[in-house]
Amino acid sequence: MIEGARWRRWSFFYVPVTAFVIFLLFPFYWMLVTAIRPDRELYKPWSSPLYQPFWTLHPTFQHVHDLLTQTLFSTWMLNTMIISIAATLISLFCGLFAGYALSRLKFPFAGSIGTGIFITYLVPQTLLFIPLSDIIRNFHLGDTPWALILTYPTFLVPFCTWLLMGYFKSIPKELEECARIDGATRWKAMLFIVFPVALPGILSAGIFAFTLSWNEFIYALVFLSSPTEKTVSVGVTSDLVRGDVFYWGQLMAGALLGSIPVAFVYSFFVEHYVSGITGSVKG
Repeated sequence: MIEGARWRRWSFFYVPVTAFVIFLLFPFYWMLVTAIRPDRELYKPWSSPLYQPFWTLHPTFQHVHDLLTQTLFSTWMLNTMIISIAATLISLFCGLFAGYALSRLKFPFAGSIGTGIFITYLVPQTLLFIPLSDIIRNFHLGDTPWALILTYPTFLVPFCTWLLMGYFKSIPKELEECARIDGATRWKAMLFIVFPVALPGILSAGIFAFTLSWNEFIYALVFLSSPTEKTVSVGVTSDLVRGDVFYWGQLMAGALLGSIPVAFVYSFFVEHYVSGITGSVKG
């Protein structure tokens, strides 16, 4: 019986999870190997008997050095960080109050408004950037960080609102009612009772909003043109691909370094992230 249970555990848990983790982490391993592979190995034909695709015998940091010194990668990282944080804060602020109102307050058409917000999130960005580009041009915001800071909330606010609505519904209303009975106003009950309890959901919405802002490509490509104003996703793909020449070492180094902030945010808030997603689904 014990041997059978152990066999089932290995067959249905350890082996599939190990295969999934290897499949998930392999792109990062490939980026790392390519980023530290010297050019003489990087552009060696696959048919060469000396070619080693999955490792390198002569690692070098020359590609990382060239990326940081010969391109505007540091500027792109700073631009992306500023835009992502600003757009996330705006979206969280709007999503918090909208999600609270739609889930805790009773007013006409509350359900229809919540459904409309969710449907808005489903509209493809490839359709939204057409009217948004006209608005950006009319307000003379093109080729500035404000073009992205003000347009990213168009898809972040609906998502944050929808996620927080589900989490607010999972919080017992008795907590807020007890605070109201003790003399607290609705604002105080919301700020000091509901929001602290909803912290995992707020962090989950913030992580998602930050990730979507950091990885966004369409709006950044359309609204930004100056090299000093570009974000990482656009700068790496536009400045390191010239014609039919791909600078694979620097491309992979840029992709690897550009993914570190998001990976750090996820690893730092992973417990709150999981609990926030669980609460929003239950709600």
